[in-house]
Amino acid sequence: MASLWNKTMIIANLIMLNWCVVVPPSTAELPRFDHTAAKADGSLSFLVIGDWGRKGGYNQTEVAYQMGIIGEKLEIDFIISTGDNFYDDGLTGVDDDAFFESFVNIYTAPALQKQWYNVLGNHDYRGDVEAQLSPILREIDSRWVCLRSFIVNAEIAEFIFVDTTPFIDKYFTESEDHVYDWSGIEPRHNYLAQLLNDVDSALRESTAKWKIVVGHHTIKSAGHHGNTRELARQLLPVLQANEVDLYINGHDHCLEHISSSESGIQYLTSGGGSKAWRGDVSWWKPRHEMKFYYDGQGFMSIKITQTEVDIAFYDAFGNVMHKWSTSKHLYVSAI
Repeated sequence: MASLWNKTMIIANLIMLNWCVVVPPSTAELPRFDHTAAKADGSLSFLVIGDWGRKGGYNQTEVAYQMGIIGEKLEIDFIISTGDNFYDDGLTGVDDDAFFESFVNIYTAPALQKQWYNVLGNHDYRGDVEAQLSPILREIDSRWVCLRSFIVNAEIAEFIFVDTTPFIDKYFTESEDHVYDWSGIEPRHNYLAQLLNDVDSALRESTAKWKIVVGHHTIKSAGHHGNTRELARQLLPVLQANEVDLYINGHDHCLEHISSSESGIQYLTSGGGSKAWRGDVSWWKPRHEMKFYYDGQGFMSIKITQTEVDIAFYDAFGNVMHKWSTSKHLYVSAI
C-alpha cells in the first residue's frame, strides 16, 4: 500500500507543474509524462549527466558550472540524469543532507532550474530507494523527478527510462558486503518480465519521430564495466526490434559514443558527472564503431528537430570534445 500511495502522490504532485502534465498510461503500465516543447520551432534541447552525486567533489562543481553555461546557450528544456545520483550508498532517507549537498546546492545556475528526469543507479540501490522516489523530495526541490521506469513524451521524441539495476545478476549473488534495497522488486523474475513487456509495448505504440531509451548501465562500452551481458541478452533485442535511435547510459565514468554495425542504435555514455577513471579503457573492436572515448569528467548535450539529432560532449572546462549528427527524412502525407 505504501508503494501505491507514493506513486499516487508523485503523480498528484506532477499534475500541478507547468513543465509537464502526467497522462495516465493506456495499455502500458509505465507512468507517462508529457513535456510540451517550449520553443517556437518545436526543437528540443537537453543535457545529460550521470554518476554525479559526490557533494561537489571530484570536479562535480566545475561540471555543474559548465552545464549552466552550455544550458543557457542552448536554451535547454530539461536535464536527464543517468543514475548513481548519490554516492556511495544512495540516500539514507528523505531528510538526508546529501540531497542538498549533492544536488540542490550544486546545480544552481538559472539554466539548470528545469525538470530533472532521473533514473536509479546501482549506488542508489544501496540506500533507501523509496526516499529518491518520494514526493517529499519534490516538495523540497520541484525539479526532481525520479521513478523506477517511466516515459517522457516530448512530441518529436519519446524517452523510455528503464530501471536497469535489477537486471544485473552480481548485485544479487556477489554483493561484496553491500546491502541493496530490493523492496518493490521481488520476485525479481516477475518484475523484469513485466518491465520488458512494458518497454516493448511503449516502444511499439510510440508514434514519435525519435525513440530514445535511458538506463544507468551500459549495453556496449569500452570503459571500466564494459558491456552488460544481462542487458545485451534481455533489453537489447527489444530496442532493436523497435528501431530505437539512441541508448543513453552512465555507470562507466567517462564520455563515450559507440555506433554499432548491428543496428542503427547509437550507444551514448554520459557518466562523467564527478569521479572518473583515468586510463581505464579497453579499446573497442572493431575500431570503426568507436566514435569517441574520453576518460574524464564532463557531460553531453542533445538537440532534436523533426529531421535531425545533434550530439555534443563537453569536458569539465566546457570544451567540445566530440560532435555527431544524424538525420531522418520528413515525410509529408499526400493530399
